[in-house]
Amino acid sequence: MSGFRLICEIEPPTKPDLRHARHQIGVLAPVADAFLIPDNHIGRATVSSIAVAHEVQAMGGRSIACVNSRDRNLLGFRRDLLTAAAYGVDQFLFVHGDAPSAGGRTSHLTVQTMIEAARGATEDPMFAGTEPFQIGVAAGLRRPLPDWKRSADFVFAQVSYSIPALLRWREANPTDAPVYVGVMVLASVGMAKRLASAIPDIDIPDELVRRVDADPAAGVEAACEQILAVRETGAFAGVHLVPVSRFRQVAARLEREL
Repeated sequence: MSGFRLICEIEPPTKPDLRHARHQIGVLAPVADAFLIPDNHIGRATVSSIAVAHEVQAMGGRSIACVNSRDRNLLGFRRDLLTAAAYGVDQFLFVHGDAPSAGGRTSHLTVQTMIEAARGATEDPMFAGTEPFQIGVAAGLRRPLPDWKRSADFVFAQVSYSIPALLRWREANPTDAPVYVGVMVLASVGMAKRLASAIPDIDIPDELVRRVDADPAAGVEAACEQILAVRETGAFAGVHLVPVSRFRQVAARLEREL
């Protein structure tokens, strides 16, 4: 793909069984340059993103473990860094985290303090021999990229269905860090309604919703078209693809297109 990277998100297990995660990794491996593993995404408990990232690497892939500030204090975060170093997991995406479905949100950490702690950790004798971690951050398209996020090693831009909106944000927020655009497969009209409710900043074109209503496979087609359009701009390092349940169809289509 001439340096344009495809980072595929997989669904982490909500039960102590890695078979489905391994299946997703195997199916997407021919088109994925790396895999992103969410951390207790949408506020529900899942198998540790670091453990699944280690599984990705055991299967020969590259991994990025998502870690949220919502569920951690500093001691718990240092535990996660030690676990990652022991497993050889060296790339992270640090995020705030959605509202939890059980329990409360801790206020001990922020994404900014997690970055500072991770940068400083590998200077600690406890991490002797560990290479510096590679750290990514998330960016919304309707707000400026804060200066402290510009120190990240890579940036994941919010899911968008609009190339002009992405290019406007990119021009307004220059950064030397690689930027990966969020592309999500719209699997159903119901999903479109849930996204619009949960993420007010996201704009889902009415035409796309009509296409998906008439043919559920249209969501896969639109996502693949969006990936090719993002690559064509030359303005981004790659795409963060969220295939949801359509990972088989997406992999088959992208193997032909890329």
